[in-house]
Amino acid sequence: MHKHPSALGVATALKPAAPVTLIRPQAAARAARFFAEKFPGKSLYAVKANPSPALLRTLWDSGITHYDVASIAEVRLVADTLPHAKLCFMHPVKAEEAIAEAYHVYGVKTFSLDTMDELEKIARATNGATDLELCVRLRVSSDHAQLSLASKFGVDLADAKELLMATRQVADALGICFHVGSQAMSPHAYTQAIERVRAAIVDAAVTVDIIDVGGGFPSVYPGMEPPALELYFDAIHRAFESLPVSYSSELWCEPGRALSAEYSSLIVRVERRRGDELYINDGAYGALFDAAHIGWRFPVKLLREEPANDEEMTPFSFYGPTCDDMDHMAGPFLLPADVRTGDYIEIGMLGAYGCAMRTGFNGFTAETCAEVEDAPMASLYDESIAAPRRANVVQLIK
Repeated sequence: MHKHPSALGVATALKPAAPVTLIRPQAAARAARFFAEKFPGKSLYAVKANPSPALLRTLWDSGITHYDVASIAEVRLVADTLPHAKLCFMHPVKAEEAIAEAYHVYGVKTFSLDTMDELEKIARATNGATDLELCVRLRVSSDHAQLSLASKFGVDLADAKELLMATRQVADALGICFHVGSQAMSPHAYTQAIERVRAAIVDAAVTVDIIDVGGGFPSVYPGMEPPALELYFDAIHRAFESLPVSYSSELWCEPGRALSAEYSSLIVRVERRRGDELYINDGAYGALFDAAHIGWRFPVKLLREEPANDEEMTPFSFYGPTCDDMDHMAGPFLLPADVRTGDYIEIGMLGAYGCAMRTGFNGFTAETCAEVEDAPMASLYDESIAAPRRANVVQLIK
């Protein structure tokens, strides 16, 4: 793998004709240490956000020992990459064969579910195992999130009593989990969800051993500046401490985006300019799926050795390299007004759901990867940014 001090160094040295994925292991390590040291419980990395084996090893080395896997392929990947990691199969709907392989071959004992059918499936696939950690997924609101996850999974509060009681009979450890949606912009999302957990526990009158607050922890993007993560952690801790659960109960979370977003960025080349539209060599079927299909705005930077005219920033949209009109990223992406064909652009914060969504449609892909030493284009963990946010946390808590 090529190693360079900066994104500009990569563009200058390689002059690549195809997109180049940049990785910053130091950024992922910093995020992992932050969660390992400051979240008041156990952090499970949500592998779906970025399943790169190199990233998995970086997170492991930085204190992340538990992994949220959502398919048997992810089970195999993490088990092969990190043989001592604890794997938690947190997809609520699984093939019976996948459950059996996960349990009998890889020793996975933690599973989520949201129906009686799934509970019976788990019991059959594990041959009535008595050492299972089973987490019932409760449906909660996604009102505070940029992307909803409230419609596909989760048992309604009104139906949770029967499922919790039945799961308690099967499980060695009973958990309740939920997901407030991706990129939750307020800590209130978690306190609101935990109040629903309280109601479910009281109604079912069961002993609960695990509370898993799921993912949703945000990163920084243009137009999306979330509060400090310490605010989220504090709100979750206070709400958890007030729950009627076992004295030895555990608190879990499942960060994906928050651990991986700053890990990767992308260098693309401008192949054509048409007014305020730039034709670039990656797009909707590559690492920019979110930019195309849900209108996500990512930070962008022109990579040029000579100074660009930063005073004249212009909003651009992007077209990707395929012959499909849907290969369009509306943005707006702010770049110097004099951007031209042949220029290189870095697109940041693509470590989460960037490379993981890449396809080979139309034969376009990115095979080159380079490690860089410079800082990510945005960060929730940069001390110069985090310090004033922590001061705000203290004031808000007081």
